[in-house]
Parts: sequence; structure tokens; C-alpha cells
Amino acid sequence: MSRILVTGATGFIGSHLCKRLISEGHEVHGVSRSFNRDPNGNMNWSQADIRDAHSVRRLLRIVRPQIVFHLAGHVTGQRDLTEVIPTFQTNLASTIYLLVAMVEQGCERAILAGSCESPAASEVQTPCSPYSASKWSVAAYADMFRALFPISIVVPRIFITYGPGLQDTRKIIPYTILSMLRGERPKLGNGRRMVDWIYIDDVIEGLIRAAFATHLVQDIFDLGSGALVSIRSLVSRIAEMVGNGAEADFGALPERLLEHERVADTGFLEHTFGWKPATSLDEGLKNTVEWFRSRHANVARAS
Repeated sequence: MSRILVTGATGFIGSHLCKRLISEGHEVHGVSRSFNRDPNGNMNWSQADIRDAHSVRRLLRIVRPQIVFHLAGHVTGQRDLTEVIPTFQTNLASTIYLLVAMVEQGCERAILAGSCESPAASEVQTPCSPYSASKWSVAAYADMFRALFPISIVVPRIFITYGPGLQDTRKIIPYTILSMLRGERPKLGNGRRMVDWIYIDDVIEGLIRAAFATHLVQDIFDLGSGALVSIRSLVSRIAEMVGNGAEADFGALPERLLEHERVADTGFLEHTFGWKPATSLDEGLKNTVEWFRSRHANVARAS
């Protein structure tokens, strides 16, 4: 059993991860800016603002985790000036505060949520958004900490994650599913962009393996499916699964600037862990559509 701290524990990936860690018998601590409690007593909650260095130091002194999953973040692909400071504070500054506190407390390993929008070391590419720039900078700081201080840091570059429980309706999959369930036409771009989609269970498995591997041959790796599927194809599959004849309004929205297409290199997962993501897109979408369908009435009223 390990003592584990998870930032972003109330989020989509964080909540799934905490359930898995608890089921395996670990002592799991979640952190949130607001007060949380677990009525079942399985989860330990701390209240802290990870954008504040003193708050982070105090948190680490109290919890004294062996492993930290840093999943909290300001996640948006918007190319907007208003996103620069929030992504810096929540994504980059919080990471630096955590790494400093972890070294001070002698923590063993940090797993920092990377992004598929962060170029690989061999790529020369301009960050496409404030979010992308913040994640790129996180990877650079991780390299520096690994070189100078006694801490293991792993940065899985997580590709576009979906699955049951993803309720952020700004994301294309829940937005499309909910629109079609209501008989509405989701307004989208041209739909030609190719994307590597990965199911939530596969992401959790990859994170778990990265956290507990006794020997890692590299510290940053792709966590994706290894296949590209266009948005048009994705939406077509969703429409078929919803089954009410709803169609998307392609071309209704402008395309985002500096949009990149990247497929995950799953070689590290296969060679190091003998494993690769196992959930097909059709299977994952079916599970996701059914999850939303079972909650459609309540979601519609709330909207």
C-alpha cells in the first residue's frame, strides 16, 4: 500500500483514478479548493489552493505522500489572451510549487499530466495555445528537476480522453452526444481534423503503470490509442449509436488556429509494460453514449 496524493481528484480523470487506487488498497488523498468529504471513509480530502506556494508546502507536510498524481489544471484549447494567466497559474506555477515541496519532503515519484499538444523533444513547433505552452513548460521543468534533485518524475502525454463521466459539455464528444440525444444538430467545424482518441480506462491503466514501475527507460511518453480517426468519422459513429436520425452541422464553426494532428507512439507502453490501450473506439463510444442516454432526462432538465 502506498500513500498517494491526487490533485484534480474531483475531475474526470482524477475521479476515475481515485476509485481505481482505492480499490487496490492504497491510502488516497485528494485535494480541492473547496471542502469535500467522503461519506464512506475511503477517500481522504484536504482543502488547499495549489496556485499558492505556502498552501502547497503545508499540504505536503501534512500528507507526506510517497507518490503524487498532478492532474489538476486549467484545461482549454482557446487561443485567447484571457487564458494566458489562468493556464500559467494553474498548470505551470502549481507544478513548480508541488515539485519543490515534494523534493523538500522526500517524495518518491511525481506523475505530471502532460498533453498531446506538447511537442516531443525531437519536434520544432510553436505551442498552439496558452494551455499547450504551459504543458510544454511543465515538461522542461520536469527535465530540470530530474537532473538536479533526487526525485522520479514521469510525464505521460495524455491524448484526447473520453468515456462515461465526462460531463464538460464544451468537449466535442459529450457535446455531440447530448445534442443528438435531444434531437439537435451539433454545430461543429469542418470535421476533417484527425485525432487520437483514448478511452478513460486505458488512460487510468497507463497512469497506474507509470506510477508503480520499478524501472523506467524514459520519463516522458505518449498515452494514446496509437490510431487517428477524423472528427467526421467520430460524429458519424455517435449518430449511428444514438439512432434518432440526428446529423451534425459541419462548417458552422470556424477552425481553430495552429491546430496540430499527432498520433500517439505506443511503443514505450508495449516495450516497457507489455501493454497497450485495449478499448476500441466503437466500444468506448458505445459505453459513453449509453452512460449519457441513461442520464439524458436529468441532464436535459439541468440544461
